[in-house]
Amino acid sequence: MAEPGADGGEGFLSSGSERRCRARLAAAAGRRGAAAAAAVLVPLCSVRGRPALLFTLRSRRLGGPHSGDVSFPGGRRDPADGDAVATALRETREELGLELGAPSVWGQLRPLPDRGLMVAPVVANLGALEDLMLTPNPDEVEEVFTMPLAHLLREENQGYTHFRTAGRYGYTLPVFLNGPHKVWGLTAIITELTLELLAPGRYHRKTHVPPRSPSARHLEGSSA
Repeated sequence: MAEPGADGGEGFLSSGSERRCRARLAAAAGRRGAAAAAAVLVPLCSVRGRPALLFTLRSRRLGGPHSGDVSFPGGRRDPADGDAVATALRETREELGLELGAPSVWGQLRPLPDRGLMVAPVVANLGALEDLMLTPNPDEVEEVFTMPLAHLLREENQGYTHFRTAGRYGYTLPVFLNGPHKVWGLTAIITELTLELLAPGRYHRKTHVPPRSPSARHLEGSSA
């Protein structure tokens, strides 16, 4: 597993930070609309004592628009799934062979649109990565890697891309750079919301996310 070097950030996964984040996510839960049709797990973890996010590279065997993309474990909700948390935990088990219990889950970020579906990001703490045995499913996952939160919080590793609709500016989305793979699209939006949750005093969103998934054309990309 690749990991860019980083320093600091040890407090992001502390018990105090967990309590604050759980309370904030619980307070926002009542403002959500209809149940999401899909869910992803946002896997917090520590690597050699440093807080990090775990990402996957989707297998090219899958085909489709997300083949080969950086992502979080997740997928569509099954009829047997009780809620978005159940979907995220099931998909994580199927993709990474990792069995997580409900106590690992901190809460749910606001659902986001993706190609006509609403996707619920479920934040969970995996604990120390060295203590876990991951068995990625090669039919779904090509690679597993981590990026330290301290790396993601550095401005030189943050970028943005502008999009326009109907010939005029529409919205701006984040990009995270200088890691094993570029993090963009829905995964970058979720990463940004996670950084806002964990480090409200250090990370300030520079992007404007559209309220729904529009048909848009790329305008330009540049460093933040």
